[in-house]
Amino acid sequence: MNPIEELVRSFQELVAQVPELIQPFVVMLAGAVPFIEVEGAAIIGLAGGINPLLAGFVAAIGNFLSVLLVVTFSSRARTAVVEHRSVRVAAMAGGSAGSSAEMLDSRPAMPESAGRQRFKRWLVRFGVPGASILAPLAIPTQITAAMLVAGGTSRSWVLLWQAVAIVIWGTIATISTWAALTFLVGV
Repeated sequence: MNPIEELVRSFQELVAQVPELIQPFVVMLAGAVPFIEVEGAAIIGLAGGINPLLAGFVAAIGNFLSVLLVVTFSSRARTAVVEHRSVRVAAMAGGSAGSSAEMLDSRPAMPESAGRQRFKRWLVRFGVPGASILAPLAIPTQITAAMLVAGGTSRSWVLLWQAVAIVIWGTIATISTWAALTFLVGV
């Protein structure tokens, strides 16, 4: 038995100690964690001996539920900020013109991080569909969704394309892992 096969079998024995009804929920929780997401959760489920369809499905559900929470909270935060800003601008419009211009210019501009600059380039180049599908190569879907909503993209559009991206990457990860475990490792 090669070392990888031994590692997979010992991991399956460890997973077998968890009740079968709980195992998919563990995979779902793993899917909700940024940087593990659907890809890592599917790998965990398959390596643990869970049915490939079930592992991929619950991993995707866990990842999508976490994205849904992030989009909901990000959207509410953006709405609150935009409303607060519009109230502040309206209040300043009542004052002298010089004082409102001074207040708006008094805030120093913060430099954008390299990741945010890269994300903006992807968004301009590929739009929301492309950014949603390609962003998991660099950043978690939760962060992508938050950045899209914070930028003003509608929640439903973000959720639609994040779901598409989760299904695409989850399918790729599940099939690749299943094939590797079946044909290369022999488990």
